[in-house]
Amino acid sequence: MIKMIKVKQIKIDVQKDTKENIINALAQKLSINKNEITTYKIIKKSIDARKKEHIYYIYEIDVDVSNIKKIKFNTDISLSNEKEYSYEPSGNTKINSRPIIIGSGPCGLFCAYKLAQYGYKPIIFERGEEIDKRIKTVSQFWETNQLNPNSNVQFGEGGAGTFSDGKLSTQIKDKNNRIKEILKIFIDNGAPNEIMYDFMPHIGTDKLVNVVKNMRNKIISLGGEIHYNSCLTDIIINNNNIKKIIINDKEITCDLLVLAIGHSARDTFKMLNEKGIKMQNKPFAVGIRIMHPQEMINKNQYGKYYKYLKPASYKLTYNTKEGRGVYSFCMCPGGYVVNASSTKEGIVVNGMSNHDRESKIANSAIVVTVSSKDYGENLFDGIKFQEQLEKKAFTIGKGYIPVEKYGDYLNKQKPSKFTKLLPEIKGKYTIADLNQLFNDDINKAIKEGIQSFNQKIKGFNDEEVILAGVESRTSSPIRIYRDENLISNINNIYPGGEGAGYAGGIISSAVDGIKIFEKITSKYKAN
Repeated sequence: MIKMIKVKQIKIDVQKDTKENIINALAQKLSINKNEITTYKIIKKSIDARKKEHIYYIYEIDVDVSNIKKIKFNTDISLSNEKEYSYEPSGNTKINSRPIIIGSGPCGLFCAYKLAQYGYKPIIFERGEEIDKRIKTVSQFWETNQLNPNSNVQFGEGGAGTFSDGKLSTQIKDKNNRIKEILKIFIDNGAPNEIMYDFMPHIGTDKLVNVVKNMRNKIISLGGEIHYNSCLTDIIINNNNIKKIIINDKEITCDLLVLAIGHSARDTFKMLNEKGIKMQNKPFAVGIRIMHPQEMINKNQYGKYYKYLKPASYKLTYNTKEGRGVYSFCMCPGGYVVNASSTKEGIVVNGMSNHDRESKIANSAIVVTVSSKDYGENLFDGIKFQEQLEKKAFTIGKGYIPVEKYGDYLNKQKPSKFTKLLPEIKGKYTIADLNQLFNDDINKAIKEGIQSFNQKIKGFNDEEVILAGVESRTSSPIRIYRDENLISNINNIYPGGEGAGYAGGIISSAVDGIKIFEKITSKYKAN
């Protein structure tokens, strides 16, 4: 077995990022001839843009050399200890029926994928359509404004993350290397190799579509099943155990149920509550989408080097004088604002990008944290708060996405036509007064945050930039109770992912799906 050497802090000028220059830099760092490098593997690649006058890629690389005895080790040069995900099912309890998973977003999909790999033959029920049909349905909605409540940007194969930037970054800790396993599965199913080492990896909607299809086909090839247009409407419980589920009015025996329902399954939340599933409301955030010229963001982030780098992103946070948190969320470089509605007479916006981030507009949500102090203590008060905002957006936009120039919103002026900047929006929109969306506290916080963000990105508060509303589904307003074995108060019901309140994005949701797989297979054996 080859013992690799880990080399950190390999600096490459962004204008000179070639394989030859990487090898030369490695050889120089190791004080050897480049011909003595037999192979290398990029582990991490990030950008050092702290000094705009000179920007570097910073590499961490595992390398093999012909004579390891010549290597002098130090803080930047050490033996590699790269570890892989390692888990083997150990359960020996028999399960009477196949595991059933509700939802095919990242949590449900990765849970099913791992279960299928070990012979558990899971069954997924998805309320929306398979991905090719879903794309046609969503595209038609953007063109005609005719909504399918069960198959849209929120519901359908791949989950809400399918129509997003496809970000694969997360702040969760990962001692068990689950994230590495997730990235490997993505790559095995068609994602680009660079997601394994890029500092801010993303796939993009256009490529994520095929990755999801390939994962589905793999699950099926291993004996799993996926059923579309199949909505969970009821569960049957006996002696605190799950016994059956109702899908499209049909009873199905169920001894083990994974709830990966997503953050927008409001009808399912209400049904689960009626069945005695313990849950509570939780804080989330609401706000608007802001659109800037992507070139302006690039110049701010990278200075003169912007032409040599991919479209730039940003992450901004601010605390208002009243103590409210305001932050950028789901920033989409070179992306589009999309109509992400899933209920009739309600408007929700989100952001998405393709892999190449080819549009001329950067967009991000600017959101304000809200809690029970804003919407009430009762279980579904957060959902009601979301619904009220979405109905307001629908009303002021006359059924379309309401948009407005920032200057008009800031100064409470009559909304005016766009002259300098045109929005990149998937869906119909109309110019409207966005001050009507929120109460004075939230409007004030959004404006204060945007004004503050201009100190970090010049031009951020330009009065010609465009806003769109409403961003109301940043995370689930509900958290479903589960114990240390990830089981709810009803035996063998495993709530997971973003909808259950335990994740906040593609990677963290997928990690949660793998955790549930581990808990299931540590107790039960495959039939």
